Amino acid sequence: MRFPLIRFWLLILGLAISLTALAGDVRILVQSSPLAGFRYYAGETLWQEMHEGDRLTLVREADNPHDANAVRIEWHGQKLGYLPRTENRAVAAAIDNGDAVDARIAKLRQHRNPWQRVLIEVFVVL
Repeated sequence: MRFPLIRFWLLILGLAISLTALAGDVRILVQSSPLAGFRYYAGETLWQEMHEGDRLTLVREADNPHDANAVRIEWHGQKLGYLPRTENRAVAAAIDNGDAVDARIAKLRQHRNPWQRVLIEVFVVL
């Protein structure tokens, strides 16, 4: 009796994945991080224009003299900052490997600490 129930749930899971794939890309959240360098780049001047959910561009900077795993964050072609150095190795490796990686603004909040103003989410796209 257990095996038919397992087969049923596997069938349901397969249908859910198929329907999700038909609706668009499957995205898996792999990282949630603060935006590093917000106060040094365009973040302050663009603050009023940015919205939660906005798509971000991840740009690999393998030749960055300060961080060999640097991943720059851009919004509409404007540099906002970087993935934090302590959290960028896996994303840098994925980009170097040619994996499809996507990002968005998860949270915007007024805060005295610039590290607390923008939270970004990074996804692997299947």
